[in-house]
Amino acid sequence: MATPLTHDDPQQLGPYRLVARLGSGGMGTVYLARSTGGRTVALKTMHADLVSGEAGTTGAEFRTRFRLETDAARVIGDHYGAEVVDADPLAETPWLATEYVLGPPLDEAVAVSGPLPETTTRALGAALCEALGQLHRSGVVHRDLKPSNILLTSSGPKVIDFGIARAAGDDHLTRTGTAAGTPAFMSPEQASGVEHTPVGDVFALAGVLVFACTGHGPFGGGQAADLLYRVRYGEADLSGVPAGLLPLLQRCLAKEQEARPGTDELAGLLAEGLPGGTADFADHLPDALHADILRRAAVAWQPQPPRLPSPEQAALETQLGAGGTGPSRRKVLALAGAGAVAVGGAGVGAWAFLRDDEKEPEAKPKAKKPKAPKELWTRPVVGGGGAFSLATGGTYVLLLTSAGGGQFVDARNGKLRGVDDAAMPSLGIVGDDSGFYAVGSRDISGDGSYAVFTSDPETGEREEHVVLKGAEVKGTAIEGYENDIMLMRATARWVTRVYKDKKTKKRVVEKTEWTPQFVAADLKTGELLWGFDNKSPDTGPSYATALTKNEALIRVESTLTCLDARTGEVRWTWEAPKADRDALAGLQQFPTVKGHVLLGLRDLTALRLSDGEVGWTLGKDRDARAALGPDTRLYGTPAVKDGKAYVVENGNGFIAIDGASGEVEWEAKADWAGPQAFIVAPVVGKKYAYVGTGGRDWVRAVDLEEHRTAWSYRGPEDNERPMVLEQDDAKVVLVVTAAEVRGLPLQ
Repeated sequence: MATPLTHDDPQQLGPYRLVARLGSGGMGTVYLARSTGGRTVALKTMHADLVSGEAGTTGAEFRTRFRLETDAARVIGDHYGAEVVDADPLAETPWLATEYVLGPPLDEAVAVSGPLPETTTRALGAALCEALGQLHRSGVVHRDLKPSNILLTSSGPKVIDFGIARAAGDDHLTRTGTAAGTPAFMSPEQASGVEHTPVGDVFALAGVLVFACTGHGPFGGGQAADLLYRVRYGEADLSGVPAGLLPLLQRCLAKEQEARPGTDELAGLLAEGLPGGTADFADHLPDALHADILRRAAVAWQPQPPRLPSPEQAALETQLGAGGTGPSRRKVLALAGAGAVAVGGAGVGAWAFLRDDEKEPEAKPKAKKPKAPKELWTRPVVGGGGAFSLATGGTYVLLLTSAGGGQFVDARNGKLRGVDDAAMPSLGIVGDDSGFYAVGSRDISGDGSYAVFTSDPETGEREEHVVLKGAEVKGTAIEGYENDIMLMRATARWVTRVYKDKKTKKRVVEKTEWTPQFVAADLKTGELLWGFDNKSPDTGPSYATALTKNEALIRVESTLTCLDARTGEVRWTWEAPKADRDALAGLQQFPTVKGHVLLGLRDLTALRLSDGEVGWTLGKDRDARAALGPDTRLYGTPAVKDGKAYVVENGNGFIAIDGASGEVEWEAKADWAGPQAFIVAPVVGKKYAYVGTGGRDWVRAVDLEEHRTAWSYRGPEDNERPMVLEQDDAKVVLVVTAAEVRGLPLQ
């Protein structure tokens, strides 16, 4: 839906006056705009740093991509897509104007109306097959079909956002070995970084239809690397899919391209189960969805809110509107007028005029409340598509997007440094003071072996660090690095015995079968130290890991296993109680303190690293527990510093806990404390703890001495899941959203 323009948005582009914002992402911003004749359009622009080439590639390349998007939108036409009204890819700010479609994106439609009935899903799928068929017959593949790129109208769905669409077989805008698209709805071949053909769009369409009729994607959620691995090797989650659609969607989601139907065949099979065929799409829409479409039609013509002021203007208006101790609005306006007439006397005259305010009754002095710091820098995530990952090392941040390639950014100022074209979220990268590590195939060797590579953040150049020995691995993703041990997720088979056959005189290597495993390697020698089989035939289950100096912690679904980091010996396994299984299955971080690993579940649970027994818990006797009930999750993921744990307590606030005993040392009451602040652990500095809270207030800072919320950092628009991460060497708090990364000073 529309949100106000910001102070630095343009007034006009081409013949179109900007009215409001419709959304913003890694590539650009989409505005609601009107022509001089009164026509309402959706106007898409490209971020300035992409045009200038500052974001890590040439501006010409992105202009070409923008032009190709325009061409693809014209190919699909106004029946299956948003009509292209006008475009100027060569303008200083390239823009594309399309019709303003009166209908919600599919993801919002499901959120408002719930999962769609089988008949609606069939009608939607048949219409999308026709749209994709028209694209494919023109030699174009979409490559990023997902719920947010499909708008539902009474006359049928419209496919939008062709930012990475291209001609079949044309890879000049895709780097070798990288993937472009949205991980949750990619095809296996696309996730592997190879050519995405028309049947790849069919795979993505099947994922969209699974989402439409169930409310969840076929490969769940989570980090980009996790999703990409599941898409390539895991089984789709088709729970909740109507029985009549199940066999057909299973066929469309086959890993083998040749097993999937084409769009024409699929359209016919979907239409078979539709009463009356697909002639009137509106007849198949639920009443709630019809109502939402009508509501959006009315909103487009309602007066839009005024442009948001700059941070400086907002601060001044707040001061004046709140009756602060600064000069009155009358005096400020008068001073502005006087300065325009008599510039020469501005110095003395202004001082005297402001002093005149002292004759007015003085307001009672108020204690000064700390203000949120201004961000040090902001950097859009180019090609993120809503999913990306990052790594930190030294004073650098590495942004890894689903479009492929890694951008090294100086965390002190947000400036782009080196670019690593071969980096992918699915391969994983970790960093330290000496550089960044990645695992990749040694293609030059010709033997299919893998090695650890190091990347120079200033140049992005890679060099081979050490060859992995002792097993064959593929699909390797780094999970963590500590104490010269690297933990990886890989499909591996171990070399068990090598000998020479007496008869043939040939060298024989005996190996186990390929199995998904967690593998540890010595970073100095390249020796694979051990493998841990998660007892799963694929990578579908949710998992997360943590590596300490002495332990490797591996969570698969709701089971946590602790192994010796050097030998791989299993120390213990902990199965979450039934009421905590869902919460544990969603945890991605496992902080350790004073010999315990901390789990933010219904209660804050500390397991002893030595034996896996519960050392202490917190929550049972808390007031928040009594208020929220026994089955409510009370705690987010804790942060650990100097032997203490810091955690958000649902319905209460922010608390500090002794890591050894579990005793609460202090608490800061806060009305923002809830599940929206559970996503990642807080960042703890010397003066403040920083919590990502969501909504318009992206970050809250808790004063560690005064035990209260000191200030909140407001983003330009609502955001459901902003995350905070620490970059200690640069003294920066990273504020991460799906579209950008910002740097705040770490205090």
